[in-house]
Amino acid sequence: VLYVCYLIRVPNIVGFLATGLICGPFGLGLVRDIAAVKLLAEVGVVLLLFTIGLEFSFRNLLHIKRPVLIGGSLQVAITVFCGFAVSRLLGLPPAVSVLIGFLISLSSTAIVLKIMQDRAEVETPHGGTALGILIFQDIVVVPMMLLIPLLAGNQNGGGQAALWIFLAKVISILALTIVSARWIVPFAFYNIARTKSRELFLLSVIAICLAVAWLTYRAGLSLALGAFLAGLIISESEYSHQALGDILPFRDVFTSFFFVSIGMLFDLDYLLDHPIMILLATAGILTAKSLLACIAALAVGLSLRSSILAGLSLSQVGEFSFIL
Repeated sequence: VLYVCYLIRVPNIVGFLATGLICGPFGLGLVRDIAAVKLLAEVGVVLLLFTIGLEFSFRNLLHIKRPVLIGGSLQVAITVFCGFAVSRLLGLPPAVSVLIGFLISLSSTAIVLKIMQDRAEVETPHGGTALGILIFQDIVVVPMMLLIPLLAGNQNGGGQAALWIFLAKVISILALTIVSARWIVPFAFYNIARTKSRELFLLSVIAICLAVAWLTYRAGLSLALGAFLAGLIISESEYSHQALGDILPFRDVFTSFFFVSIGMLFDLDYLLDHPIMILLATAGILTAKSLLACIAALAVGLSLRSSILAGLSLSQVGEFSFIL
């Protein structure tokens, strides 16, 4: 499928999605164990965010604090509000309307960053702004998860205590990230590099990635965010380029499973039964999200051209919406 896509000049991501559609349960049914594919897909997302963190650094993150704080919060807030307003006009209950606003406000970190990496656009103005907004979206998923039980009417006691415990975990993980980046990981890599063992170095890189991802997952954050933090930790060491070179082949293999698994979720029968509704909803969401993200980028101070590019890159709905 990828070779055919190459011949007709279609991006590889489309090929992965088409592969999932063809061989999945709604296609030819060649693959039926979707749970196993999803597990491989989750590893792919972790490795993708890990390599993004490796290519980034705390200094770069400080440079895009404006897109993260201003652009991200503005984009999420106005998108949630618009999703809520449209849903209410369609007659949906308030709680469901808020949930739909949450789902629409999130974009696909994996897809956007994969395309930007392939085009070497991560360091461009629109790429940096899109990345900042995506990082904010990945963080804001956590309070959204905390709010969903309240929307469903499942509120119980201890909610405030649980929130304080959660905040304490987040602060602890951030402190551990900073300490590890400054002292622990550079010291460890120095001693590992002295052994001149390529296998030991590679396994150490993977161990750090999975360990930090596991810690964030245990704290109630996403595995992907933890992997991004792990990449940031290693990016501060002088061995970051070697780590990136070693991990890239694994990332490409497992990331492909993520896109194939998304293709497997696509129900062709449902599309054929409701074509007009799906086309209108898709066009509406893509147009509205592009416009709203463009407004958020303009608020950060980007030029009109860069704002339009950032808006278009954030126009889709992301994988975290499935989690919500």
